[in-house]
Amino acid sequence: MVNPTRGVLYPARLPLFHRLPATGAAADLAVWFWIPEWDIEPGRSSRQEVVAYPALNLVVEQSAVTLSGATTRASHRDLSGKGWAVGALLRPAAVGALADDAAALVDGEVRVDEPELRTAVTEAMASGEGRRERAAAAFSDWLVARVGPLGEPARQANGLVDALLGEHAASTPEEAATRLAVSVRTLQRMAHRHVGLSPAAMIRRRRLQEAAERLRADPALDLSLLAAEAGYADHAHLTRDFRRVLGITPRQYRADSAS
Repeated sequence: MVNPTRGVLYPARLPLFHRLPATGAAADLAVWFWIPEWDIEPGRSSRQEVVAYPALNLVVEQSAVTLSGATTRASHRDLSGKGWAVGALLRPAAVGALADDAAALVDGEVRVDEPELRTAVTEAMASGEGRRERAAAAFSDWLVARVGPLGEPARQANGLVDALLGEHAASTPEEAATRLAVSVRTLQRMAHRHVGLSPAAMIRRRRLQEAAERLRADPALDLSLLAAEAGYADHAHLTRDFRRVLGITPRQYRADSAS
């Protein structure tokens, strides 16, 4: 199930925004394709703020293709004029074919020379009704061809993310390692190689996203109850995580989301 807004801090402020699930062979390589489109009045801009999934993104725009690493803080982008982007939230199995060192990309991005991808997606986005679906299909076809057949290590790396971020996700790295029948050290190496973050950091990001989503859905929610349900030790722990990653407290975020 594609969650349309998790990770987006202020969904009401978004331009036109879609998430399309990866299907077929591409489902092993991307979680979904995200597509914002905007047309903003001259002299104005729109700030889009996210607390991103702990993963890499491959992003196509008319002028470039970029590979963005996982992040350790909330990030933003200021949109102006008219434009679009088509991004793929990558699964670990795709990362090895696109990046030599995922950890080196944390909190950064690089341009990649993939003209066939840029041309295929740009042509799809220029084609009117159904453009987003065609763009996702073109991206999928390119990704499957670029990565090629998957070996067992790539599939095991996908299992790592499923254990840490999927439904009924593990609450600790030790639990995730047990589910995957590997040592905690092996789990750490897999996360470093394919995501660039530690398993513990990935779990913290999942909890923070869930907490932010709950606050948007229920502004009256008691923060101590939220902390307990999201897996935090206490209210203070939740507040520290919010302040460290978002730069604001849960109370401030709740107030900002309602405005």
